[in-house]
Amino acid sequence: MEIISQLLPFVILIAIMYFVIIRPQQKAAKNHQEMIEALKKGDKIVTVGGIISVIYKVEEKFLSVKINDDIIVKITKEAVARKLEDEA
Repeated sequence: MEIISQLLPFVILIAIMYFVIIRPQQKAAKNHQEMIEALKKGDKIVTVGGIISVIYKVEEKFLSVKINDDIIVKITKEAVARKLEDEA
């Protein structure tokens, strides 16, 4: 009985850490992965480096993106921070 009373605070602390830290991070990672999988040609994105571009071609692990009319670069899908929604 003493062991249970001594371990109870640690169990409660681990449960609090799970619900406050670990679970929200897992949910955010899942949402980000779903967003990356749903990207298609013509979508506006913001890269991790802060570059706003338009998707030109979608490949298995890479995206070809247009930075302006003349420049097309290839980036990894993990470099996409978020999809830029039209705010109009």
